[in-house]
Amino acid sequence: MKIYIIGQKGIPVKFGGVEKHVEELSKRLVKLGHEVNVYTRPNYTDPSLKSYEGVNLISVPNISTKHLDAITASFRAIYDLRKREVDVIHFHSIGPSSLILLARLLKPGVPIIATFHSRCYQHKKWGILAKAYLKFGEISCNLFATRTIAISKSLADYAKDEYGVEVAYIPNGVSLPKIKKAKLIHELGLSKGSYILAVSRLVRHKGLHHLIDAYNGLKTDKKLVIVGDSAYTSDYVEELKEMAKGNKNIIFTGNKSGAILEELFSNAYLFVQPSEFEGLSIALLEAMSYERACLVSDIPENMEAVGLVGFSFRNKDAKDLMSKLDFLLKRPNLLYAQGLLGRDQVALKYDWSSIAKEVCGVYKDAMAGKFYRSNYVNHKIVRRFTSFF
Repeated sequence: MKIYIIGQKGIPVKFGGVEKHVEELSKRLVKLGHEVNVYTRPNYTDPSLKSYEGVNLISVPNISTKHLDAITASFRAIYDLRKREVDVIHFHSIGPSSLILLARLLKPGVPIIATFHSRCYQHKKWGILAKAYLKFGEISCNLFATRTIAISKSLADYAKDEYGVEVAYIPNGVSLPKIKKAKLIHELGLSKGSYILAVSRLVRHKGLHHLIDAYNGLKTDKKLVIVGDSAYTSDYVEELKEMAKGNKNIIFTGNKSGAILEELFSNAYLFVQPSEFEGLSIALLEAMSYERACLVSDIPENMEAVGLVGFSFRNKDAKDLMSKLDFLLKRPNLLYAQGLLGRDQVALKYDWSSIAKEVCGVYKDAMAGKFYRSNYVNHKIVRRFTSFF
């Protein structure tokens, strides 16, 4: 199959859950014998890079601003498809999925798969108009695609309740890594077991202000390390750093990847995921794969990931988070045992090789026309849309 993937910033991954998802999926689709083409943005992936681990990279120009970055890149990617021989188009995220009808117009008859990663209009960084547009993107993702994939059970249930559609539940995945000894992190003043770790974009819905608030109320010599950077949210970053002002044990590292990120995961005392909203966090799955015990907000997506092998606190409740942190800081043996169980759980439920085969099955069924009702409805919508021109 000739597969074209749209919506991600690019690969190889520097930061971002969608980007990690696309990279891991693409590499495995190549290993399964398919031609995989991933569209990239020049502000994320070097335009001169034409391939990565067998995946073809196509750089398209975009307008690199908060509101236009994703949509302009997706538009240019769809426009580029005109000249391509395509078997399957795969959209990622609801923003880019707002252009599915355009892809249908330009490549009629080509199956379109859309992966529903999160209800990102809930994120506090967006204004009213942006939220309305993203909501339209969600509608498009669930109703205009040939087949929709949801990365969590809660998103699949939501799609069924909200739109009356049966989507394919295929979660994010993780590869089991080797545990790395602390070497590079010594430059950050860190050693094995000396810090609590959070890995996230610095955006409000990730709840890092709750974590800093809770940490500031603790008496501990363990540091708090926050890995990640702004996503057009400089005001929020300034707010976080103001909250941390005067506490030398709170460390903002910026975006990290590769060997140093592997060491940060491998040597953390505890991983904390304080998100107010999520899809299914790859950072959380990665922490579990590194045998790190995890303390998470009790939103459905986090609880789906950790199950009975993690710890939770009440969402948006810094006092409860502080209480749980205080409890776990005194119980290293409990954390060690739960970390081992977490690694076993992700190995069983979130294996990328199995996930890639499931996605391939969705592609093949779509190409074989097994979603006849969906296609009939979608083509009818396209005909009505084009009748206005």
